[in-house]
Amino acid sequence: MNRIEYFLSESLSEKVSSRLASWDEHSVIDRLWKKDPSVWKELPGEQSEISNRLDWLSLPETPIEQLEALTAFADSVKGQFDNVFVLGMGGSSLAPEVFAKTFGSQPGYPKLNIVDNTHPAYVRSILANYDMTRSIFLMASKSGGTAETNSFYYVFREELSKTINNPDSHFVALTDPGTSLSKLAADKAFLKCISTPPDVGGRYSALTPFGALPMAMIGMDVVKFFESAKELQLQCKPGDFAINNPGAKLGAVLGELSLEGFDKVTFITSNAVSSFPQWIEQLVAESSGKESKGILPVEGEPDVDLYTYGADRVFVILKVAGIDEKRLHDAESVLRDAGKPVIVIELENVYGLAQEIYRWEFATAAACIVLAVNPFDQPNVQLAKSLANESLKTYKETGKLPEEQVAVGSDGIEVLGSGLASTVKEAFTTFLNQSQEGDYAAVLAFTPYSNDISNAVQKLKLAILKKYKIAVTSGYGPRFLHSTGQLHKGGKNDGLFIQLVDTAAPDLDVPGQGYSFGTLITAQAQGDAKALDDTGRRLLRLRLTGDVAAAISKLAEYVC
Repeated sequence: MNRIEYFLSESLSEKVSSRLASWDEHSVIDRLWKKDPSVWKELPGEQSEISNRLDWLSLPETPIEQLEALTAFADSVKGQFDNVFVLGMGGSSLAPEVFAKTFGSQPGYPKLNIVDNTHPAYVRSILANYDMTRSIFLMASKSGGTAETNSFYYVFREELSKTINNPDSHFVALTDPGTSLSKLAADKAFLKCISTPPDVGGRYSALTPFGALPMAMIGMDVVKFFESAKELQLQCKPGDFAINNPGAKLGAVLGELSLEGFDKVTFITSNAVSSFPQWIEQLVAESSGKESKGILPVEGEPDVDLYTYGADRVFVILKVAGIDEKRLHDAESVLRDAGKPVIVIELENVYGLAQEIYRWEFATAAACIVLAVNPFDQPNVQLAKSLANESLKTYKETGKLPEEQVAVGSDGIEVLGSGLASTVKEAFTTFLNQSQEGDYAAVLAFTPYSNDISNAVQKLKLAILKKYKIAVTSGYGPRFLHSTGQLHKGGKNDGLFIQLVDTAAPDLDVPGQGYSFGTLITAQAQGDAKALDDTGRRLLRLRLTGDVAAAISKLAEYVC
């Protein structure tokens, strides 16, 4: 079993103990397993949705025959393909990305790649650098109608059709029964269509075929992974005191810490599992971030000295036995000596990630009991989608997206909107100077992925962190819209949002759909900006007109 230890102040420990005792008194864990929605909400209108989103509780008990069938399919096609592309967003792609980065591909198995960025430069790079005829595409969409996933299908199918007669034989559908994607898979004779459980929400779906098939495709031992998850699941079942339930206890800790102002959960990890907090980020943020409440996961933040952190932090140190021990031990010692709340989790080996997936799913649901919010909906995600669709509708009707005013521009950077600043630097620093203790900044980049851009974003985050001593997160759009986007608009109004867009040129058409990838990502950025504005968030929009990485580095210089 993975080891977990909590280092909290006496007063915080008492609050957690009191919460767990209350759960025993009111049979909360037993009621949770019985899918009683009243442990979270008393509102009748939400009961059906809550009750119908709890089948993740039993996923570690998935019959071995089902897991072996996925492995058999993966083994039957592995020699035909060099690359597997998961076409999905949020819960459909984040767990596969963790598996790809943590485990890699076993000898003889294809490389696993995640496609979740609609920037035309990114899509062009895939077309230019991979042999489509040696690639298999997993279309992963719970709803079956995810705009990004469908757009990827159209472009990759078009490319395949240039060289082979049956391009749809390179596609596999992962979707709930009866969706438009399942119908498309049947009509087009996809290689396979695998049904996913309808009573499991996307961010709780790592142990469904959304996660298990990608595991199998890279040669992971799927049965071993699920057996590891089952070890943790057995300890989360009712029948013991809540304090002995590893999922419930972590949830009580996270919930009580949030109520006391420690709502920025900051991850320090072993290099071996450094991608795992990206999965936790969506799970926790999208589940808890609503009704002006929420827990903000902070992952991938640059290392700084102890005194740069504010008083709103709780630290999770995630390590694997025998790896990076000195670095993580030193970090733990410094934080504990300073009296910071610290949670230390040690995995016996990387397959212990299965236990942590289940622990964090259970803990997130439990933390939402403390916050009294529904952990299974995401109302503001739909808001951003709807507003993006309005921009796309304008484009289809007029041939142009809604026009955007430029307030001021220099150094390859334009400030979008109106304002009184005379320079970009003045506008940027004035915006950041609004920050107060307990706030956070979020860099939201609607740009292609690249090492240069990611390094520049890290430089900007470090500059903001050092000067303003607030938590700093970042995300690529539209990826983060399916992750932290819910907390950005539905959680506490304590964020400073810096949206970065570029000119999205040269563009790339989405075949047969009447719009391009450049139009799509611009509409998504506009939709997110309007959603943030409509919910009263503090937002600064910047368009980068030249070298994107250089412009972001210039922003970091402005802060310094």
